[in-house]
Amino acid sequence: MSAVETGEVAARWRTLRSARPGIRARDAAAEIGITEAELVASAVGDTAVRLTDSPHSLLHALPEVGRCMAVTRNASVVSELRGRYAGVVLGSDAGQIAGDAIDLRVCLAHWRHLFAIDEPDPQRAGGRRRSIQVFDAAGNAVHEVNLEPEGDARTWDAVVATRSISAPLVIQPPARRGREIPDHAVERGALIADWDAMTETHDFVHLLARHRVTQLQALRLAGVSRARPVKAGAIDLVLEAAASAGDSIRIVVGNHGCTQVFSGRVHRIVRHGPWLHVLDRAFNLHLRADHVAQSWVVARPTRAGVVLSLELFDADGEAIAIVVRNRDGRDCAEDPGWRAVLDRLGAVAP
Repeated sequence: MSAVETGEVAARWRTLRSARPGIRARDAAAEIGITEAELVASAVGDTAVRLTDSPHSLLHALPEVGRCMAVTRNASVVSELRGRYAGVVLGSDAGQIAGDAIDLRVCLAHWRHLFAIDEPDPQRAGGRRRSIQVFDAAGNAVHEVNLEPEGDARTWDAVVATRSISAPLVIQPPARRGREIPDHAVERGALIADWDAMTETHDFVHLLARHRVTQLQALRLAGVSRARPVKAGAIDLVLEAAASAGDSIRIVVGNHGCTQVFSGRVHRIVRHGPWLHVLDRAFNLHLRADHVAQSWVVARPTRAGVVLSLELFDADGEAIAIVVRNRDGRDCAEDPGWRAVLDRLGAVAP
C-alpha cells in the first residue's frame, strides 16, 4: 500500500472500531477490501511495529514473557488458550510447542508477516494490550500471541524491540487450492487397506498423501464402519454431553500454519445466534455453527484400539475443527461412554 492508501485504511479502521466496538479484524478487513495483514500494517508507526519474518527466535523467547493467550483460527472457528509457551521444539520448517495449557503444532513456512501491537486496553484503565500477530504470505491470519495482564511486560517489550524492522509489506496472491481427483481414480481397496493398517492417528496424514485424496474424500470412500456423516447440530450435542459428564476432551483447531489443541474439561457452553461458544476461564471457543456443512464421526485404528472423533467441515470441504476424548495415554482404549455419545448422533440419510 502507498502512504495515502495506508492513511485511508487506518482512518476507515478507526471509524469501524468506533462505530462497532468489538468488530473482528477479519470482518473489518473484508469490508475495506484488504487482507488482515494490510489492516494491521496500516497501524505501523502508531500502535504497530513490523517484526523480522524469522519466527524461530521469537518462539524460543516467548517462554520468558510468562502468561499469554494463544489464538489460532480459521474462517469458521477461533480457539483461545491461556497459559505459558514452553517446550519449544522447532525444525527448519515445522515444530511443536507443548507448554502450560498451550499446545501447538506449527508449520513455519507459512509464518511470513509478523507484527507487534501495543495499544490501550479498553477493559483496564491505564492498561496496555500487547499482542504479536502472524500472517501468511497472502495476508491471512495464522497465529496470535496476547500478553496476559500478569505476564512480564518488560521482557515482552525487549523481545519486540530486538526484532523490530522497517520493511514494506508485499502480499502474494493466495495459493490455488488443488483439485480433488475423481473418486473413480482412487484405488479404494488400497486406501481402505492402508486405513485399517494405521497404528497411530497421525498415520492418516500419510494416507492422504499416499493416495492423493482430500481429507473429506478419504472419509467418503472409507465406508460407514470407518467414517459416517451425522446430522447438523452434532457439535452442540457433543460439547453439551462432555460438559454434563465432566469428560476430558481435546478440541483441535487449525489452519495451514498452526494447529492449536485444547485438552481438558469444558463447562460453559453458550449459543448466541449462529455462534456456539465455550466460555471457560482458561479456554474459549467461538464457532460459527452455520458454517458447518458436514459433520462426520470417524474411527481410526491405533495400537490400543479404535479412536473416535467428531470432525467438522465447511461448504468448501475445508476442515473446521476436530473433537476427540482424551485418553490417559496412547496405549489406553477408547472410553465406552464417548463411543455411546457419538453413537447417539443421528445419521444423515443416504
